[in-house]
Amino acid sequence: MRLPRLYHPDALAIGVEVGLSADAFQHSVKALRMSSGQTVCLFNGDGFEYQAELTEVSKRNASARPIQKTENPTESPLQVHLGQVISRGDRMDFALQKSVELGVTEITPLFSERCGVKLSGERLEKKRQQWQKVVISACEQCGRSVVPTVHPAQAMETFVAQVEGQLKLTLDPYAPAPLTELIAGRTMTSAVLIIGPEGGFSDQEVTQAAHHEFKPIRLGPRILRTETAALTALSVLQYQIGDLA
Repeated sequence: MRLPRLYHPDALAIGVEVGLSADAFQHSVKALRMSSGQTVCLFNGDGFEYQAELTEVSKRNASARPIQKTENPTESPLQVHLGQVISRGDRMDFALQKSVELGVTEITPLFSERCGVKLSGERLEKKRQQWQKVVISACEQCGRSVVPTVHPAQAMETFVAQVEGQLKLTLDPYAPAPLTELIAGRTMTSAVLIIGPEGGFSDQEVTQAAHHEFKPIRLGPRILRTETAALTALSVLQYQIGDLA
């Protein structure tokens, strides 16, 4: 039986008791009705899993003691940094959740000319924290022990000018080359993928990206929604040069 996986934000060590976070407590004790003596799997982003025994469980708090540490080989050899233009409602959450399942290693929310979301200041930071929780929850579900970072949101033109990667891609339904043609036979360890809003990138943004060595690629004859485009492109990348088979 698979052990419940819980994220712990601090250091973990064998035999050293730790208090569960509010989210971990809610999931294990409130939702799963776990009690003292039962076993869970903790992870904190260091690439390892810690089998742990629940010790003190009360109505409001719980503690766990790690008893075994094992390396978790679930990370793809291809590191993908996703630049995702912010979308409305829960579509952004969905895109981030599924991109984590598909092995993305970094995420930067982007603003573009046709982005329909207007956020700034404290509201934007709260949203970033919410997105980071979505990423953590996805790691708990899919079995990853390295937690992708959700970086502060920035303008698309700033992102393309600064980000580094062996392969830089931007999706364009009218691009001359399909993604599979561009990556066929290539080997690499890092890629950057930027996904535009529902209305796509403007001509000026496409030109800016190309100036910084981003190559436009298409995924097929149909125009995909922004969240679908991200998942499709990541799936192809992981299948061709990552670990999806």
